Amino acid sequence: QVQLVESGGGLVQAGDSLRLSCVASGRTSVAYSMGWFRQAPGKEREFVAAQTWDSGVTHYATSVKSRFTISRNNAENTVYLQMNNLKFEDTAVYYCAADVVTQDLRAGRADYWGHGTQVTVSS
Repeated sequence: QVQLVESGGGLVQAGDSLRLSCVASGRTSVAYSMGWFRQAPGKEREFVAAQTWDSGVTHYATSVKSRFTISRNNAENTVYLQMNNLKFEDTAVYYCAADVVTQDLRAGRADYWGHGTQVTVSS
């Protein structure tokens, strides 16, 4: 079992930056791919970014590419999401997820999920 806890959300203005963190605990010796999803009010959860355990492969949703950067520190069991030039439409609850199979992670079928952190961008 793996527990994921997100932090770093908040209320910002359009154009600002935020960095989300997700700390994993439990069975962290397994080489999990980790990623971020988000869910806006009234919308389905959507994929944002994912990275393999060795940071060798990274995926981004088209809507965030060039603005968001995913990174990880395996020694600290932490994955980050640096969000720059935030837009109103980035407002959502952001969830961290982990799975040993990157394809499953990207498809939203991850084995492990955090409880989410709220990001609100005012226009």
